[in-house]
Amino acid sequence: MADGRADLAVCVDFGSTFTKASLVDLTEGRIVASASHPTTLPAPDGTGDVLDGYDACLAELVAAEPRASAAEVLACSSAGGGLRIAVVGNEELVTAEAGRRVALSSGGKVVDVIAAASRADGSAAYRSLSHTTRPDVVLLTGGTDGGNTEVLLRAARDLVSSGWRGPLVVAGNVDARDEVSAILGEVPHVLADNVVPRIGVLAPDSARAAIREIFLSHVIGGKRLSARADFTAMVRGATPDIVLTGVELLARGLDDAHPGVGDVVVVDVGGATTDVHSVVEVDPEDGAVDAHGLAREVVATTPVTRTVEGDLGMRWSAATTVAEAGLTELADAAAHRQADPSYVPGSDDECEVDEAIARAAVGLALRRHAGRSRVVVSPEGRVVERTGKDLREVDLLVGSGGVLRNGRPGVAGRVLSGSVGTDLEGGWQLPRRARVVVDTDYVLAAAGLLAGPHPEAAYRLALRVIDTPGG
Repeated sequence: MADGRADLAVCVDFGSTFTKASLVDLTEGRIVASASHPTTLPAPDGTGDVLDGYDACLAELVAAEPRASAAEVLACSSAGGGLRIAVVGNEELVTAEAGRRVALSSGGKVVDVIAAASRADGSAAYRSLSHTTRPDVVLLTGGTDGGNTEVLLRAARDLVSSGWRGPLVVAGNVDARDEVSAILGEVPHVLADNVVPRIGVLAPDSARAAIREIFLSHVIGGKRLSARADFTAMVRGATPDIVLTGVELLARGLDDAHPGVGDVVVVDVGGATTDVHSVVEVDPEDGAVDAHGLAREVVATTPVTRTVEGDLGMRWSAATTVAEAGLTELADAAAHRQADPSYVPGSDDECEVDEAIARAAVGLALRRHAGRSRVVVSPEGRVVERTGKDLREVDLLVGSGGVLRNGRPGVAGRVLSGSVGTDLEGGWQLPRRARVVVDTDYVLAAAGLLAGPHPEAAYRLALRVIDTPGG
């Protein structure tokens, strides 16, 4: 085609460490060219722009394919700290926990969780939002539909009284929604469906869409990462949210004619965090109602789950990663990497250290996500108690992150092998027979970006991840 915009798209991820760009052939659903550049954040003196790194990437793409200069541009971003979310809910173990899970699945880093029902200090409970934790958005939840509205309304009033003027997503008892909106007044907010419409049910989709709307309309521009208007125009969502969309497409496909690959877990080892995304069909017995009409879980397990481990990573979090794993012999090397986040290993010895840090981050992150299965004695007798997301029957484990994409031959086997198999000790619900691949071409973020405007191209692109062996 003569018009490059018709059959090509540039997909960009403004990451915390690197900006990555891919030129995608929309007809074939494949990566034509790729480029990366250290993310260029604005300096305190006002110089610099996040699009400086993008310009360098685009120049590489144009050198490989001149039509890239006219291609449609779609982007996601976790630069400048990503999406920071605070959660306010009624009870710590119910709506506050539900809100935390929804915030994570929306691509956010949860920086505060406040259980309003247990706080008697009124607006003082929320002053930390403006002065300490400083979230980009507050997710306000509380109450089941048709239930008590008092705590939700009081939380809204106390938030306003505390001086909070940032954006909110309201996803609590729908009976109180209009009254909450009136209380918030000029404070920017989006109304969503209740994340816990009834006990034992978690409904994240409406709130997840509302958080994305807030991210695009308030957060991206508010971070002042760029003085150029085209930055806000190209961004479609927070990077983890977009990646999770790509994972869903890979797992579930588009329709019967375009099937997915089955249950999938993706572990993405970054410089600052290690994210785990899973799409796993939930056992209908999990969270089911027993003979007495009581739900086994007050916050149900959902098929689509994301966890983010802010203390596990290759650079900014390297020191805490090796400390958590007990790798004291790597403390000095980790501190060096943390002091220089742009560090790139040069020798085999340096690569081995990076792989050891990655192996620790992957193992810890997957275990936190999956939890354990163990037999305990209860009043009903011996029962199986489970925590986390059961990944044992997952069909596909995808590794992602620079350490895996750019590593030496066989890196995935060395980094991921300790988290897959039938002989793992400790009762961890980790994949037993999953096929292991690496998202070498970083297609899942691009597939997530393309899923809305170009679904068939996104589908073809997502499936390409299974063509890459895990080595």
